Amino acid sequence: MPQHRVELRFTTDSQTAETHTNLSAVRTDGPGLWVAGDETATIEHLVLRDGRYDDQRGFALADFVDLPAGREEEADIEGIARDDGWLWAVGSHSLKRRRVKGSETAKAHRRLSTVIREENRFTLVRLPLIGEGTPHVRPVREDGERTAAILAGRDDNLAAILQDDPHLAPFLAIPGKDNGLDIEGIAVRKGRFYIGLRGPVLRGWAVLLEIRPKEHRHDRLRLADLDDGEGHERKYRKHFVNLRGLGVRDLCPHGDDLLILAGPSMDLDGPVRIVRWPGAMSERGPAASGLITAADLEEVAEPAYGVGDDHPEGLAVLADGSLMVVYDSPAPERFSPAGGVYADILEYR
Repeated sequence: MPQHRVELRFTTDSQTAETHTNLSAVRTDGPGLWVAGDETATIEHLVLRDGRYDDQRGFALADFVDLPAGREEEADIEGIARDDGWLWAVGSHSLKRRRVKGSETAKAHRRLSTVIREENRFTLVRLPLIGEGTPHVRPVREDGERTAAILAGRDDNLAAILQDDPHLAPFLAIPGKDNGLDIEGIAVRKGRFYIGLRGPVLRGWAVLLEIRPKEHRHDRLRLADLDDGEGHERKYRKHFVNLRGLGVRDLCPHGDDLLILAGPSMDLDGPVRIVRWPGAMSERGPAASGLITAADLEEVAEPAYGVGDDHPEGLAVLADGSLMVVYDSPAPERFSPAGGVYADILEYR
């Protein structure tokens, strides 16, 4: 159960766009908060004031990098990370199956047979921050030699590097909500990068990808080679994590540890739990692809979840060590009278 709730208040434009109803990522920044919804191509910043997060400013990714499908198509941002003056955002890299609408059988069958690929979902974006840790922090396209950059394109995105992977390649053609490839978290600290997969979950094992983005051109990223521990150089390491059948909903560093928000991989409501992987973010962390058993993890909290609503999607650590959880599809009682939504604050035990 939450210790208490805190309001995240949004502008009228964001309320009209329903950004506040599909929050999928969150990260703290001093007195501020970075959040993103999964149905836009923007990142929002709010500032703690009078006990709530307010003064929202929105930043369109297309103002900083060239999105493959342009400004208007959603990027399905599912993870935000902040480290050493940089802000990172990652799209789901998932295919989308159409939802059933109405009760007409023929139309429902057609919609369920339609799978869509939206290119803006297949992106990893790096933005330089200026004024980090202040209420006026903002991303910029350039800050001296630091430049905004993107990993994207049919052959250069995170899904493309998995096309020959013996475990994950078979799931690239499957929509995310069908246990196909679905990125839902990023954690960055001191050059160590983890990408969390909501799906696929393989025989109860979730997957974390470890990568090292590097600058290719002033506005493009590539992945550096990593030793996989078996004498091979690859673009990623692969860690199987026993989340007891759940997938990753978000990742968040906490010192040298990695917190994992775990939830169902498919279109289910729960269960949901937060676990800690000790030492995962440290310099002495994994040097090879690995297997992280349930005994290697510690459960630290159980966020609330609803039935048909209140889906925990974003996790952040606050300055006092407590945890913030934000929700997609918030329940009616989670909306505030002023047009905001309430996030839960959990004790980190």
